[in-house]
Amino acid sequence: MSLLGALPARFRRERVLIVGCGDVGQRAARVLGGGARARLLALTSSAERGPGLRAQGITPLQGNLDDPRSLRRLAGLATRVLHLAPPPSEELADWRLDPRTRALTRALAQRSLPASLVYGSTTGVYGDGQGRWMDESSPANPKTPRAWRRVDAEAAVHWLGRATGVRTTVLRIPGIYAPDRAGGTPRERLMRGTPVLRAEDDVFTNHIHADDLARACVLALWRGRPQRNLNVVDDTELKMGDYFDLAADLYGLPRPPRVAREGAGDQLPLVLLSFMSESRRLRNQRLKSELGLRLRYPTVAQGLA
Repeated sequence: MSLLGALPARFRRERVLIVGCGDVGQRAARVLGGGARARLLALTSSAERGPGLRAQGITPLQGNLDDPRSLRRLAGLATRVLHLAPPPSEELADWRLDPRTRALTRALAQRSLPASLVYGSTTGVYGDGQGRWMDESSPANPKTPRAWRRVDAEAAVHWLGRATGVRTTVLRIPGIYAPDRAGGTPRERLMRGTPVLRAEDDVFTNHIHADDLARACVLALWRGRPQRNLNVVDDTELKMGDYFDLAADLYGLPRPPRVAREGAGDQLPLVLLSFMSESRRLRNQRLKSELGLRLRYPTVAQGLA
């Protein structure tokens, strides 16, 4: 039974719009079901994606977050909105802003507001916690352009909630994994022999299985509290190198070599190094108590296996 099927009957015929209907969005659509339960819509800038979306019971809507005029048709269309589209990756005049989320929230505010808007952000907004435990009350402290843009997107989402009464929920998402997700396991990296940091230099990382994330997205559409942030992380408490050691042992592959942070710049790309510069452990009590989510994969050991 889908999560939506367990909800009161008055909620069952909804129009749910998914913005950014990639892997996680399609998993959320499968949780939602369709037909008698909900009409599923997806914003897409590519007409070529139409047949694939329709085959999954999702009605494609042509539109582009980079063209605000194309979003006018969204006003009043959906009763609930799941926004999973990332900010622009290219450098803008102001690299701290996410014009896509700003355009979407302005379009949704025009008329017949949705009951709820759920936005998929990143745990990167916390910056470096130096390995400390953190929760949603910890202040945002972005250190990278992509994290700054997510902070701006969160602000735009909650602005809509405060200005209009729409229940807005921000899901702060860590590294997403799943064996059936493209690039969703460390296997390829392990086969390349990419190094990790030695234990004394290593950082704590956080994880969530794609299926658990999809279920959290759906629950937040109905159960999310107004203007709330939620860490969507599992119960794993591992440093990055230990995570790759665990995966290597599960796959029967050699463990990755360990390097000192001082020399890592000569062997690792800058993007990967940026992830290795932040260490935090995140609490997930709100995820469990407020959304009522029971993790199917509480740890990466269970999810990878």
